[in-house]
Amino acid sequence: MSNPEQGTPVHEFHREIDTRGLNCPLPILRAKKALAEMESQQVLRILATDPGSMRDFQAFARQTGNELLGQETAGKEFIHYLKRR
Repeated sequence: MSNPEQGTPVHEFHREIDTRGLNCPLPILRAKKALAEMESQQVLRILATDPGSMRDFQAFARQTGNELLGQETAGKEFIHYLKRR
């Protein structure tokens, strides 16, 4: 796991999207669009401020077959790592 104070990422990632300030369903929609533009096995890092994004991305991973590699909370921000199927 990472130490949020040090800002060390849990996972290597290929692309990052910033959905801070956006509420459901926008973080999911932006992630879906970004994943569609990525290659299989690449990792997407999503920055969010919507507390509901924690469960939203868990459900999204189950429904789409993309792998949720990890989730972090850093203050009022939520960081998600998805691996494209």
